[in-house]
Amino acid sequence: MDEQIEAAVEPVSEVVTEDEEARGEKLSQKRMAYSFPQFFVLLNVGLILTAVALVLFKTPNHLAFGGTTGFAILFNALIPALPVSVYMWILNAVLVLLGVIFLDRKVVLWSAFASFALSGYTSLFEWLFPVTQSITGDLWLDVCFAVLLPAVGSAIVFDIGASTGGTDILAMILRKHTDIEIGKALFAVDVAVVVAAIGLFGARVGLYCVLALIGKTFVVDGFIESIRQRKVCQVICSRPRDVEEFIVKKLGRTATLQFGWGAFSGRRVVILTSVLSRREAMKLRLFVRATDPGAFITVTSSSEIIGRGFRGVN
Repeated sequence: MDEQIEAAVEPVSEVVTEDEEARGEKLSQKRMAYSFPQFFVLLNVGLILTAVALVLFKTPNHLAFGGTTGFAILFNALIPALPVSVYMWILNAVLVLLGVIFLDRKVVLWSAFASFALSGYTSLFEWLFPVTQSITGDLWLDVCFAVLLPAVGSAIVFDIGASTGGTDILAMILRKHTDIEIGKALFAVDVAVVVAAIGLFGARVGLYCVLALIGKTFVVDGFIESIRQRKVCQVICSRPRDVEEFIVKKLGRTATLQFGWGAFSGRRVVILTSVLSRREAMKLRLFVRATDPGAFITVTSSSEIIGRGFRGVN
């Protein structure tokens, strides 16, 4: 056992060459980063989910609970001659213009694309699905999907470091040019939309909008945490060097090695700590169990990992 420990704490260069180590780091970074095609596809998936929810569930039930979609639904109710998508085009065009004026063009580029793409998808789905009343006949069920689909879409978009545009551009302008607390300012806008919905559509629909506004925050946060969830694995075994090689060579990850002391056995042990995805954690668990059935493994879930190979500090 002591020989295994001494071998395990030798420099990593003896376990894997510098070239192999660099390759492992590149694999790790590649796994956590998105290529442009992946980024573009995921961005559009998020926008499509948001547009589907708007056309099928929000608009027919007048569920206005924030953002440019909420304003578009209100304007459509006041002046029904124009569809919701047209008001979204107008609002997003104004916000993008403000972004071009007050923000760096590179900063506003993807938000502008998202704003117009969401308007475009909304126009498309209004043409494909000309819905004028609830498709389920159950307002509560419609509210659930009006919250769920955009929440999933927003979680996907936020996870890749993008946004759905619209009021996000306003948030960036406020962040750059004022001392206003952005979260409170945008929440105040959402509350104003909901209050207007109560006045236009009655207390029943308005109170559903209140519930939707509250639920949206929790659901988005929940999905983002689920997407970002990683596993912090600690392994104590009799063959730590084999486990280290498996983590570095097979999983393309790294690990931190520490000395510990077994209170019951009185022996010195090596504790390997590594942060992995859920699938990688399962592979590590199976490998350790096959290599050393008497090993001790602790797996802890984490909703946010910051550092090389995962998310940057900024």
